[in-house]
Amino acid sequence: MTTEEFRNGGLAVVATLAAHGVDTIFGIPGTHNLEFYRHLPEFGIRAVTPRHEQGAGYGADGYFLVSGKPGVVITTSGPGLTNVLTAAATAYAESRPMLILSPGVPTGFERADVGMLHETKDSSGAVGRLLVSSQRTRTAEGAAQAVAEAFAMFASSRPGPVHIEVPLDVLEGAWNGSVPTPFIGRRPALDEHVVTRAAEAVRRSRRPLVIAGGGARRARTEVARFAEVLDAPVATTANGKGILPEDHPLSLGSNVRFPSVQAESAAADVLIVLGSELADSDLWGGIIGAQSAIGVRDPSAEQTVIRCDIDPDQLNKNLPGDVLACADTAEFLTALMTALGDGNPAASSADGPATETPESNGRAASAKESGADRAGRIREGWDADFDYTSIGARVTRLVAAGAGDGVVIAGDSSQVTYDGTVHALTARTPDQLLYMPGFATLGYGIPAALGAKVADPARPVVCILGDGAAMFSVQEIMTAAELGLGIPFVVVDNGGYAEIEAQMVERDIAPFAVRLARPDFGALGASMGGAGVAIAESDIDSDLPSAVAEALDRTVPTVIHVTVGH
Repeated sequence: MTTEEFRNGGLAVVATLAAHGVDTIFGIPGTHNLEFYRHLPEFGIRAVTPRHEQGAGYGADGYFLVSGKPGVVITTSGPGLTNVLTAAATAYAESRPMLILSPGVPTGFERADVGMLHETKDSSGAVGRLLVSSQRTRTAEGAAQAVAEAFAMFASSRPGPVHIEVPLDVLEGAWNGSVPTPFIGRRPALDEHVVTRAAEAVRRSRRPLVIAGGGARRARTEVARFAEVLDAPVATTANGKGILPEDHPLSLGSNVRFPSVQAESAAADVLIVLGSELADSDLWGGIIGAQSAIGVRDPSAEQTVIRCDIDPDQLNKNLPGDVLACADTAEFLTALMTALGDGNPAASSADGPATETPESNGRAASAKESGADRAGRIREGWDADFDYTSIGARVTRLVAAGAGDGVVIAGDSSQVTYDGTVHALTARTPDQLLYMPGFATLGYGIPAALGAKVADPARPVVCILGDGAAMFSVQEIMTAAELGLGIPFVVVDNGGYAEIEAQMVERDIAPFAVRLARPDFGALGASMGGAGVAIAESDIDSDLPSAVAEALDRTVPTVIHVTVGH
């Protein structure tokens, strides 16, 4: 059949996806979404079929984090759409772009309750309560335009998940329009007065500190250059991990929850916050900046807070600012460095910290501690902030030793991730940790690793997660085997939900419903067409790096079952 014979709503959507550079979608074919799938091969769009729509959403997220391209998910109506919502809500919490396409009941059958297959009371209304937006289209032309508008939003404002519902009659009906021309949405115009005020504050600073979040991921070059020009240490959130290479002398890593970093943020005379809401999910009950409580500035502190975010609603969250730049981080820092007199703000940061004279930056360099010395002093106190001998930290270092410096590690809402990989991995780029600290979703790691490997098959990708989290999405190991992806899945097995058990004990609750039966994870991996390896905790130092290296050389996934504490 030719395209002209099926010039329908499905073609309108798929052709628009292709025009916006989409080459991969994640999803499961179903009775009602086949007119989307009909047109994918014509445009060379690859369809990755996970074993659950939640895995499709997490796979799309991992794909975005490595490729930089918005993840696209196609679901069927009803349960296919509701299955992906946890992953979509994760993308909303972490401000990541995701486009979800689903069919809907035919026009005129909204809320009809007539018992149609997969009939849902109000899909778009329900989804719109959870995501950035959900739109039920009326025409094929409108569906194509909705796709184009979603990509414009992704490029111009705070990203997040968008759902487009295409009624069955529209999906299967005629399309007489054309593919909308891709357009770049407008970012907020940069206020020159704000840049001037920020430059004045920076020139006077003697103890500056930079905090970078996920909103600064695309500004890694500018953040590094700015830190060097300013001679300021940089700490990041988990979503900002690797924006400044963590082996850089000015790096404080993704350690904003450490008391030593929070104390430095309170002592800074100028605090620059880039692309972060400074959420408690990163701070663990702590406070960034000179505040007596969250949102209450300490009136006795002489601190200027400069905040930059593309979303104006983020600019005063959790820490009121003095200078507020509603702008893209890269554009703001470029303008700020120009205002400071830096002649080459886009230069590579590989040459080491820039040297400024007192005349050029208004600060007497000889009278203040250098940024590198400050960062080094703070790092010396980290042993009191974090247990680098924990199993999560040890496993992370051993995995990195086996996989190499450029490894991408997918984590989960597991102790081995948030009490291990987040702090123990030395990230040199902002795509090396796949994680979701805000929504803290169990089951994320395995499909996110799959999506990352699809995005860059040559890149070493490893998943480290706990046994409890693994059971939420273990079926996606089968997907990895089907796709021929050599991903090591390192399952650190402590017998169930050990942290929740510890919390029960702290509250004088006898452990209940947290000690779980588990499968033989290695045998399970082998049964799914992969390989399986078992390593006892006593042998991880000698055996884990080589097991990871060998797994990365395979063309099938390997489940590495690490037993600890039992």
